[in-house]
Amino acid sequence: MSGIRKAAILLVAVGEDQAKEVLRTLPDADVERLTEELADIRGVTRDLATEVIEEFWAMLETRDFMVHGGIDYASRLLMETFGKERADDLLMLVRRSQEAAQGDLAKLQRTDPQQLGKLLDTEHPQTIALVLAHLDPLRASTVLDNLSEDHKVVAVQRLAEMRQFSPEMAQKVAQILHRRLENMGDNKRKSYSGFKAVADLLNRLDAEEARRILETIEEGQPDLALSIRNLMFTFEDLLTVPAASIREVVSNVDKRMLALALRGANDELRAQIFKAMSSRAVEMLKEDMEVLGPVRSREVAQSQQEILSIARRLEAEGKIVLKLDTGDEMLA
Repeated sequence: MSGIRKAAILLVAVGEDQAKEVLRTLPDADVERLTEELADIRGVTRDLATEVIEEFWAMLETRDFMVHGGIDYASRLLMETFGKERADDLLMLVRRSQEAAQGDLAKLQRTDPQQLGKLLDTEHPQTIALVLAHLDPLRASTVLDNLSEDHKVVAVQRLAEMRQFSPEMAQKVAQILHRRLENMGDNKRKSYSGFKAVADLLNRLDAEEARRILETIEEGQPDLALSIRNLMFTFEDLLTVPAASIREVVSNVDKRMLALALRGANDELRAQIFKAMSSRAVEMLKEDMEVLGPVRSREVAQSQQEILSIARRLEAEGKIVLKLDTGDEMLA
């Protein structure tokens, strides 16, 4: 059974709600392939669904073992658990999955577009055009903006003239770019992982204790504290905020800033914010979003961060609640 068929069966097995969440995180090309495969499925037996889920879970555990303990550690642990033959099969599956992820140009969709632009500025215009063809227009425009003037013009010309490309060449280009990105971005990713680990840790602490720790850090290293805060509560986390708090945030935010921020939000978050507004205000906001036209991703990100700053200020003033303590609930 092919990998794409197994992925489609897994989506059927986990249910419609979970499947939607998974599809939202995938590049358009992967969504299209999965949709075609899902349409071709006529029925999934309980035994087949169980087999696919178990294999998926085993692959997740294998990948986790490899990340945290290395290939030797993963091999030893899997052999003790499943036996040599099954362990070898799992390691091979994970390696192939990782190679496919590295070799798929669509995965560059998740790469920081500014970093990608700087890397591509040293590449041949045809390579740049090939990558741009695999990015959504918003992300591609940011990549293009980070190229030198000469490369901008030639890359756009090549992109306009592109009619077809070799899948083998695309695979080769993707693998080379992924390796270069890993080399040039290693320090940055380690730093980000550190912030994320701290943010996850503080999110699990009592709210008052987490606030005290952050305030202490802020006294000596305000930039560090801000980086941690930004990861503790993201723009998408507004989905979890009570409606009354959303209304207060919206009333304190410039409407153009809100329109910009929502251009980068998912449909669920937009609906949540629209519920906190009057029907007339929603109509005006939607008009503002349409009038904006194409916008740069960094403008969207900046607007979202400014709104989060306003939300944190309102929380500090006791006017809103952003994050309920564990076990808390809002009472009417």
